[in-house]
Amino acid sequence: MKKLLWAVILLFTVSVSGQNIKVRGIIKDSIGDPLELANVIATVQESGAIESYAITNYEGRYQLDLPTGSIYVLKASFLGYETQEKTVEVPEGSVDIQLDFVLTSQASELDGVEIIYEMPVTVRGDTITYNADSFTTGDERKLGDVMKKLPGVEVNDDGEIEVEGKAVTKVMVEGKDFFDGDSKLATKNIPADAVDKVEVLRNYNEVDQMRGLGNDQDNVAINIKLKEGKKNFWFGEVTAGGGTIGEDEAGYLAHPKLFYYNPKYSLNFITDFNNIGEVPFTWRDYFNFTGGFRNFNRGGGTNFNIQESDLGFAVAQNNRANEIETKFLAGNFSWAATSKLDLSGFAILSDNKTNIVNNSIRQYIASGTTERTNSVNDQRSQLAMIKLSSVYKPNSNFQMDYDVLVKTSKQTEDDLTVSQFDALINNISEEKENKPFSINQNINLYYTLDDDHIFAGQVQHLWQDEDPFYNAITDLLPFGGILPVDSTQNRYNINQQKNVMTNKIDAKVDYYYVLNNTSNLNFTLGTTYSNQKFNSNIFQLLGGDGRIDFNETPEIDGENLPLINDVVYDFTDAFLGLHYKVKTGKFIFTPGVTLHNYNLKNEQLGLSTKQNDWMVLPDLNVILELKKSENLRFNYSVSSSYSDVNSYAEAFVFNNYNSLYRGNRFLENSLSHNYNLTYFSFNMFNYTNVGGSLNYSRTLEGIKSNSQIVGINRVGSPFNIDSNFPDETFSANARFSKRIKKIQFSLSGNLSYSKSNNFVNNAVRESNSLTQSYRGSVRSSFKDWPNFEVGYRLTVNDYDNGGLESTFYTQRPFANVDINFLKDFTLSAEWDYYNYSNDTNTVDNTYSFVNANLYYQKGDSPWEFRIQANNLLDTEFINNDSFNDQFNTTTQYFVLPRILMFIVKYDI
Repeated sequence: MKKLLWAVILLFTVSVSGQNIKVRGIIKDSIGDPLELANVIATVQESGAIESYAITNYEGRYQLDLPTGSIYVLKASFLGYETQEKTVEVPEGSVDIQLDFVLTSQASELDGVEIIYEMPVTVRGDTITYNADSFTTGDERKLGDVMKKLPGVEVNDDGEIEVEGKAVTKVMVEGKDFFDGDSKLATKNIPADAVDKVEVLRNYNEVDQMRGLGNDQDNVAINIKLKEGKKNFWFGEVTAGGGTIGEDEAGYLAHPKLFYYNPKYSLNFITDFNNIGEVPFTWRDYFNFTGGFRNFNRGGGTNFNIQESDLGFAVAQNNRANEIETKFLAGNFSWAATSKLDLSGFAILSDNKTNIVNNSIRQYIASGTTERTNSVNDQRSQLAMIKLSSVYKPNSNFQMDYDVLVKTSKQTEDDLTVSQFDALINNISEEKENKPFSINQNINLYYTLDDDHIFAGQVQHLWQDEDPFYNAITDLLPFGGILPVDSTQNRYNINQQKNVMTNKIDAKVDYYYVLNNTSNLNFTLGTTYSNQKFNSNIFQLLGGDGRIDFNETPEIDGENLPLINDVVYDFTDAFLGLHYKVKTGKFIFTPGVTLHNYNLKNEQLGLSTKQNDWMVLPDLNVILELKKSENLRFNYSVSSSYSDVNSYAEAFVFNNYNSLYRGNRFLENSLSHNYNLTYFSFNMFNYTNVGGSLNYSRTLEGIKSNSQIVGINRVGSPFNIDSNFPDETFSANARFSKRIKKIQFSLSGNLSYSKSNNFVNNAVRESNSLTQSYRGSVRSSFKDWPNFEVGYRLTVNDYDNGGLESTFYTQRPFANVDINFLKDFTLSAEWDYYNYSNDTNTVDNTYSFVNANLYYQKGDSPWEFRIQANNLLDTEFINNDSFNDQFNTTTQYFVLPRILMFIVKYDI
């Protein structure tokens, strides 16, 4: 099969390469200097159609591939220079041609605008503009389909955009944020036929005063320019369909979307109701929608994160769910209220119901016990998010931003599990519920006193209330040595109430002193203050209306072990930082140091514990700009990590039916040394994209869990492990892609190694894991031929957990095809093959997924009809493996059965 696959690839490659010649040359200015990033476009003289285009490299060189048998007009242009045209005849049997250009005299600004709209790709400084129609083939349906065909742009499996290997941090449409800049919602919902231009904004900073002062090399934004027919008009689509799920369940889909853009304001509405596993907004998306409330003091060296007591849902993963029902509504607006004030915001409502059925084998390292579980899990997540934002900019020297983000949700989970171990069977019924609510506020001020003195201030406030409730009913006595359970019951009904209240304020002021055109100083003064209140208690419900509250404090090995938490925890970080940025030659150096004073205080069980630390944390950023589109970056930092109240509350709390956890009031911070080296090169001369990175971190006095394991029951408590037992992680990734005419080749690989030391049953145990993943693919983008993508993925997970070694392999060849036929029909199909095995041959599963869509749309009709088939082979389950310091787990997930749908779409 592999030989056949590569034969097909070779055939296509040869086909598109035959009967072509190369036109090469150099573009210079009137004094003989080469012009980098100049444009060359070749059009067929007879029809005016674009045949090929190129962008010059740092030597001013360009290269075009032109079919023989035609006469071409070559047009060379560069912003600020007069466009020059030359005619080239390429008869049959021609040889390669050398053709140089010398551009003279400045062109008007209007000419510059004309160049952008004519060239497939235009580069202006840090902005790359792609003409979408130059790359699309007509079968694209969403923005994500367009983005995949642009050189240097990728869309990952989660629908997020990556440009030149960097994740896009913001997506705008006509300069206005699209749902807080979320790239996944954009790629999945913006119609492809509305896209005119795609602007990639590298080194992006949305605050004019701050550009160039810090290091923005990792900031990439996308701005979508709409076609003229989509401006000042409502556009969108209404999609609805019905069908079957499996043999006896009805499937449905309703997906209306509306968009409106004009220079004054924009409106976006997205809805999605379905039960066929199409999830528009996952739990991961929920936590990513922070509204800009992250990375408060990036580079300052402190890691202090407030935990969110979600229920650990794998919500709405259609590759691991047996059933999914989704209801989703979202609205987004932006409004230029005045010339000085912009307002924007979004609202999101989501209701996901998920049924997950799985079988697991879990091997406990310390006890040598193997637990087998069969679980049926019903989850529901109802959430609402509202964000309002304002930007006030009365003049070029002052800007004020204000954001408020409100999040609330109701999460419930019902879980029925049968656990088998040591010839015992335990039937377990679990119920979980949480109703978290939070308000985040953020205000930023930017003021430019003059060209040399710039100020920036930021204040964030978080108020959060969480009340997770847990109930477990088991056959076997749970933690009889710790919980004073009434053992006369037939089944044990254990409950836990918990409440965490958080009030957190972050504030800082940055002062930038610009020394000259190549250097500046940055002084930072700031503080973080957090106050948390943590309460929990455990009780047992008896038959009838009986109840036992576990108010006792049991004693084990001479230590009192409380069961009721009533904790007040304060954390303060006051810091003063200094960074110096200087550019010399091709290097940019930004060394820095931050002085921190940490104060911690927790009050619980009638005692008050205090901690005061002074710490100096250095960091360094070095950039080597080899060329405009090639650089090497190095980062080094020392970071100090502190925990929130969950790690300090000393009374026991349940994690799940076989896991208890208690905090440590004397817990201290850990220190990490972090190193990163990144290389990037995007050569628009030959459309080759190369990148890679090396990462290493070493954590001293890491925060570890001291676990006591008996059978399958675990009792854990955090502590600081000695520096003689550091944790180390190393990761490396590399990627290569090259476009040859209409064929793109891609290779990528990731390697991750971690070594951790853990304290289990009073002994230090070293655990190691090595994960390797590789991907290779070939993709075409023909306008008149069928398009395909074929590739191969390989993942190897190698675990060594205290002497228990396991290796798992997942091999995944895949193929996708798009075929246009009978003028108005399109067939789109994808095939994924899985071979999942381990080194001991105790696991060896193979399965495939085939999805297909048959589209019919007559000409320019707004009506489209589709037959959709998911999981055509009716595959029942997939496999997954995981690893931690206590056990290895192999899980089998049952997935959605075969789905057949008839869907109608109407374009508005």
